[in-house]
Amino acid sequence: MTYATKKATEISGSEKVTLPAYCMLALTLIGIAAALYVAKGNYTGQPLWCPIIDGCNVVVNSPYSRVFGVPMSYFGFIYYLYMFALAARLAFEPFSNSLRFRAVLYAGIGAASSLYFMYLQLGFIRAVCIYCLISAVTTFLLLFAAIWHFQATRSPAIKS
Repeated sequence: MTYATKKATEISGSEKVTLPAYCMLALTLIGIAAALYVAKGNYTGQPLWCPIIDGCNVVVNSPYSRVFGVPMSYFGFIYYLYMFALAARLAFEPFSNSLRFRAVLYAGIGAASSLYFMYLQLGFIRAVCIYCLISAVTTFLLLFAAIWHFQATRSPAIKS
């Protein structure tokens, strides 16, 4: 194998490993933006702008939108910040077993939480918040990206 061929395969292998982490970084920024907007609305008491689906304010003001008096958007913001930090570390340490496991675990917990929150919106609140929907889709995409990264780094390439 020539030096140029070896270098090309190392680069393409590296891109294959880091692309899922970069996708996770981008997705977490979307989640942070949505959570920040809703958190700002919770904090200031201003009504949210609800394009497409008109149910954001009903959901945000429902009794299900708080846990121990803390708005769910605050928890979402913390979740996405944690996932951002985890994805950033994965970009630099893609083969770390504990990071890989935590990415899948916490993304799975986030996806399960999103499923539960969507169940509450549809079953009990009877209104849907577009920002919650964006967060749910983002969380499921985060789970898929974490699994993608886990699969891409399952067996590291043999270095010769």
